[in-house]
Parts: sequence; structure tokens; C-alpha cells
Amino acid sequence: MNSKMRIRVSASRSRVVLTMALLAAASLSTITAQAPAASRFLGTVTAIGGDTLTVKTDAGEVHQVQVPATAILKRIEPGQKDLSTAAAMQFSDLETGDRVLVRLDPDAPAGAIRASQIIAIKAADVALKQQKDREDWQKRGVGGLVKSVDSAAGVIVLTSGVGATAKSITVNTTKATMLKRYAPASVSFDQAQLAPIGAIHAGDQLRARGTKNADGTEIAAEEVVSGTFRNVSGMITSLDPATSTLVVKDLATKKQVTIHITPDTQMKRLPDRMATMLAARLKGGAGSGESARPQYVAQRGNGQGSSAAPGGGDSQQMLSRLPAIQLADLKKGEAVMLVSTDGNEVTAITLLAGVEPLLEAPAASQNLLNNWSMGSGEPDAAAQ
Repeated sequence: MNSKMRIRVSASRSRVVLTMALLAAASLSTITAQAPAASRFLGTVTAIGGDTLTVKTDAGEVHQVQVPATAILKRIEPGQKDLSTAAAMQFSDLETGDRVLVRLDPDAPAGAIRASQIIAIKAADVALKQQKDREDWQKRGVGGLVKSVDSAAGVIVLTSGVGATAKSITVNTTKATMLKRYAPASVSFDQAQLAPIGAIHAGDQLRARGTKNADGTEIAAEEVVSGTFRNVSGMITSLDPATSTLVVKDLATKKQVTIHITPDTQMKRLPDRMATMLAARLKGGAGSGESARPQYVAQRGNGQGSSAAPGGGDSQQMLSRLPAIQLADLKKGEAVMLVSTDGNEVTAITLLAGVEPLLEAPAASQNLLNNWSMGSGEPDAAAQ
């Protein structure tokens, strides 16, 4: 089983997830660059008291700034690049969660931190844009594993889906296409960086948004995002709820891997019967196949079963509909499959438990997990 995969992702989860910080920063970046760094800061409002704002920057710094009645306050929409259509707002209109660019008053008394101008993006406006973006990615997005890249022609070929849903997708890019790639060891879309098409390689996982043809096998891409991630399949050897970590012995490398679980990690469990039937489907079997139980049988003791099984529907959608689980639901000796950042200590993006039968069809199962990890984040909800 190949323990590596490269991923190209979209606006997202987390998955790769599209965050409030990214949306606001994208709008304010041009405006921010126009002022010297020492005279302004960009961040999120965490508290409001009297005429004072508490703002936490993206770097984690906390500033308290007085906002006098003479300060100029403007409100812009997410994605707006200048102040030409900015609307005036009142200090009372600001709320915690709003993104703000604060320009400091150079004439403030020594030791005082006072604002001369505040440019704000309302949290509610960001949430509305997030929802619209999610819907747009669902409607006009595609995703899968990179099969080939022609940098000169700007053409990327993907493979998407598994089994009966498998297909090739041609992604056409131009100089106007926004190409981004996840930062090393990051699963945060707001840290994705601009990268040339030459940074994309066969085996990467890719998500693109644009205009698709009728059957979804070709897309004129407006936006593409990618990164290098790792596949791990193996047995849990230990768990530590206090540090939100588990240790898995990777079946491919035979090495112990420390897995960090975050609030953004997607965790699901396959019911026993569903896992067996899905494994049979991925291996090309026709029946539910209760015989030939795999050697990696987890002793969960919960006897969970289900009459539900994958039929003709999309497997990635099926996985996304499974109930979420928590770290406390996992047990030592249980088999898991996951997509994570790279390294010996990794952060899980997606984790699937109850996968013992799937380990008998490693290649097909890996493709299933890859497509699910791309297809279930925000705004990576796949519209295959």
C-alpha cells in the first residue's frame, strides 16, 4: 500500500476548510499593504468595552486600541479590494468576530494606542460568503488524484471516484487561474500559498472550481488548490485523550506514527456489515461476503452492525453521511485509515474507523479515502 499521497485542495477543511480569516484577509490584503506595518494591524475583534477594541492578530498578538469619536470607520464586503464602495459605519456596529484593519493615529500621546481609521468586514458577511462559496464549489467543483500534468499546456488530468464511479477529469488552466498549494505540515486553507502549475505532480490530490462540461469530465478552472499529505492505515497501539493523540502502527512502513486529532479532524466509523459489503464492492465482489474475515479484527465490543450497504450510490457521499465519532470512541487494537500531514508526528485530516475489511482491498480502499477526504470538507463538498 502506498503510504503517501499528494493533495491539491480547495477552498477549505479541511479539510482541507475555507475560514473567516482567509476571506477577510483576502479582502484587506491590498488595503493593508498600502500602510507601513508599524502603523496598522489586522486581526479579529475579541472584545469591546467602552470606546476600546481588543483585537487578536493572525500571529496571535493581542492589541487594545482606543477608538475616539474622530476615528473614521468603514465597512467593506468580503472580496472587496479598495475603499471606493466602502460604507460608513458606527463604532456601535462592530461586534466580536468581525475582521478589522486598524490604522493607528501617529499623533496619539506617547504610550497611547489610538485608532485613526478602522476598516471592517462583518462576521455575518463572511459567513454569508462562505455559504455561497460552499454552494459554488459543490455546483462547479471537481476533485481527485492527479494522473498527469502538462505544465506547458496548462492541462491536468485527474482520476476521481472508485469502482463504478471512477472517471478521468481534464482540468484546463490559464494564466488567470488561481493556483494555490497547502503550506508544509498544514491542513489549514487560510495558509495555502500561491504556487505554479509545476508544483503539481502525479499522485497529488486536486480540487478545482470553474465551468464544467455536461458530464463533468472537463473543467475550465478558475481556482485550484493542492498539497502533499500522507495516507496511514494500521492498528492503534495507544491513545492519549489528554493530548488528543493516538499512535498507529503503519501497515505500509511498519513504523509507529503519532497522530494528532484536532477539532477540524473528520472522524467517522463504518458499521461492520457496511464495511464488509463495501470491501466486496471495491474488490469487484458481487455479494456481501460474510466469509473471509480479515486478520485485522478490532475488538470494539460494541457489536455495531447495519443492514445499510453501498449500492449504486456514490461511495464518498455515503462516507460523508456516516455519523461523526470522537477520539473517546476509538480503542487500542482497532484498525483505522486516515489522511494526514506528513512526518512522524502528524495531524489527521480525516480518519475512518471500522475499516478492517477494507484492508484486504488496499489500493481501492486508499482511493476511496482519498476522494472522501477531498469531497467532504468546506468548500470541498464533492459534486462528482
